[in-house]
Amino acid sequence: GFDNYKELFRLTYPVSLSFVNSLINTAVYIVVALVIVQALYHVFGLMSKYDKTEKSHSFLYAIYVAAVAGYVLLRNSSANLTAAGLFAGLGLMGFGLFILMRRRKSVQWKKMRSSQWLTLLLFVAVYYALAYLILRQSADFVQYFTLAKESSDFLKSIYNTVYYVLTVYYVLLSVPTQIGLALIIAMLLNKNIKLRSLFRTAYFIPFVTSVVAVSLVWQWMFNDQFGLLNYILSIFNLPRIAWLKEEAWTIPTIAIVSVWQHVGYTTVIFLAGLQNIDRSYYEAADVDGASGWQKFKFITWPLLSGTTFFIMIITMIGAFKVFSQIFILYQGLPGPVSKSGLTLVYYVFDAFYNQQRMGVASAAAYVLFMIILALTMVQLYVGKKRVHYEG
Repeated sequence: GFDNYKELFRLTYPVSLSFVNSLINTAVYIVVALVIVQALYHVFGLMSKYDKTEKSHSFLYAIYVAAVAGYVLLRNSSANLTAAGLFAGLGLMGFGLFILMRRRKSVQWKKMRSSQWLTLLLFVAVYYALAYLILRQSADFVQYFTLAKESSDFLKSIYNTVYYVLTVYYVLLSVPTQIGLALIIAMLLNKNIKLRSLFRTAYFIPFVTSVVAVSLVWQWMFNDQFGLLNYILSIFNLPRIAWLKEEAWTIPTIAIVSVWQHVGYTTVIFLAGLQNIDRSYYEAADVDGASGWQKFKFITWPLLSGTTFFIMIITMIGAFKVFSQIFILYQGLPGPVSKSGLTLVYYVFDAFYNQQRMGVASAAAYVLFMIILALTMVQLYVGKKRVHYEG
């Protein structure tokens, strides 16, 4: 029942930050960041002689920036969220929503939608500046979640899973690494090279090999005393790394094993997509004197968008299901210390088989399903505008 879901999110000890306040702060930061990004596009338009920008709205953006400055001074004057700070934040958010709604058909809004990557970069930069540099005493939801995960195994499993799937820490992990590496290998194997069939088979063998066998081999390679990786490091006079004993290396270690095993499968799919591209496009590009990078940017990458879209979905879903590598590498434990390798699937396994809490395990599985469904829907929405299907 509903109590199982409450049990999932119950904290073993209270967190110093307020959940409600962190949500309010996050909502305010998001709206403020969006308005400021829109104002930046407005300034870019004023500076450009090609864009037609409505100069009459400059005063509106100036008022909002002044209101943001006043809000910053008010919030930084007190460590706690006072009633004045709360109402000021809600008012600032309401004013920002009014501007966004009023200007939703403006030139700036169209530019924001057409330049999505630049908009995302500006939004992240403004949000980070607000939440972590300017308003340091006003914690957002990310800061709350970072503390709360240490008080809840389920929240920690969500954090570790998302970290494994999406984030950047020591290296690009899991999904981006696997897709990028597979594309490079596929493009190399698509060329007329000697022993091409042998190389294709060699890259695909790890995928059809048992996960247990692969994990056991990598367990030996990660050994901090006589492992192959530390032996290679010693050749270059680099310090040994306790791959399977340090918390910081838990998720990167799992990602390395997973990427190595599955990159061959992703490569085969990319290779099929590359061979499906009509060679006449490249011949026409050669006649026009296009460089290799231009052919990749304007021919290969756009025509591989459908294949890439499919790979992104299945790779993301597969990354969320990671379990066997953790279980084998750490001999049945969710990581070396502090459950640093606890993922959502491992949490479901532990709750069901070890703790015999069937209801909690079922609730966690439903939450995992909803997370994957939500991310898949986002990818489908983005794919409608970004994916090109030839023919």
